[in-house]
Amino acid sequence: MAKILYVSTCGSENPTKATLPWLSAKGAIEAGHQPQIVLAGDAAILANKTVAESVLGVGIPPLKELLAFAMEKNVPVFT
Repeated sequence: MAKILYVSTCGSENPTKATLPWLSAKGAIEAGHQPQIVLAGDAAILANKTVAESVLGVGIPPLKELLAFAMEKNVPVFT
């Protein structure tokens, strides 16, 4: 089991890139690893629940679904 740190710098202005660290963290959990996420720069806006719930990238699950999964699995998120 590895500890993995995902650093996100994209916010709601680029919804697909903003969602990728959360999708990667979900995959890491499913593979038995321990992910952590850092929201840096523009990504810090995703700490706002209203903003995060409106992010929908192209060809990937909505951010609100991935956030719910991460919170259920107690993924540490730092801003």
